[in-house]
Amino acid sequence: MLYDCMVIGGGIAGLQAAIQLGRYQYKVIVIDSNKGRSNLCRCYHNLLGWPDGVSGQTLRDLGKHQAEKLGVLFIEDTVTKIKQQDAFFLANTQASSIYKAKRLLLATGVKDNIPPFTELYPCLGISIFVCPDCDGYEIINKHTLVIGSGNVGASMAISLIHWSPNITYINHGQQSIDEQNLVQLKEKQVTVVSEKIKSVQVEGSNLHGITLENGQTVEAAFGFLALGGNIVNTSLAEQIGVECLQNKHIQVDPRTKMTNIPNVWAAGDIVAHSEQVAIAMGDGLQAAIWMHKSLIGDGIGN
Repeated sequence: MLYDCMVIGGGIAGLQAAIQLGRYQYKVIVIDSNKGRSNLCRCYHNLLGWPDGVSGQTLRDLGKHQAEKLGVLFIEDTVTKIKQQDAFFLANTQASSIYKAKRLLLATGVKDNIPPFTELYPCLGISIFVCPDCDGYEIINKHTLVIGSGNVGASMAISLIHWSPNITYINHGQQSIDEQNLVQLKEKQVTVVSEKIKSVQVEGSNLHGITLENGQTVEAAFGFLALGGNIVNTSLAEQIGVECLQNKHIQVDPRTKMTNIPNVWAAGDIVAHSEQVAIAMGDGLQAAIWMHKSLIGDGIGN
């Protein structure tokens, strides 16, 4: 089947785009691995209309249900290859399927570098965070650990002083810290511990503390992860010539969200902007509007 629009990535941006495209009554397919960032976050706290927070899974479930009611087809699979053939785009998947569409939206997101402690996963978005802009408010005046590495962790610890004066930076990754950051850490009275973590103590979704390899225990009810090395999932984009910045994020037209490749759009955390759910929603919606304008312009609209 030839689809009007193919969305690769069924996270927040992809879902919002799918809903809008479904409302235009296009034939829309969303291909999603179901392993994205929004699967992991147990609670977003800074969204309009959700004063008590909402999990990424809840948003995903609601969005998928809403899009399916509009006729959008969802496929749980991983796209491994994209190519452009004449005026169409072909996507090959891990399950050896091939999908064809007139317009393409890339919403493949970012994969966070989470240390290999499975106990952390139920805590993500509740007592363990990755974004100070999203969740710095949650730690006001509370002792908080930064589990990080080198300058990335140091910068996180320094930024969190805005909300709490009681920050302990665990340099788990053991990378060096620049002199300028060391001076700021000292000035802001951040406790720095250059020792690897042996284990993490949690109860359900609540952090209690960590034990270091030297046997020392550090208690805290909240933590931030800042190890660097997050992966921007733009390898598919690069296959068809989409231009990426040095940090691998995609630079799109600020108005239309189209990439440098005609009829290819990008939305969400793979785009160069603050990685926020509300922005991802806006990106997805804006991209869908201009995908519609493009299809109408080609005489394909309903």
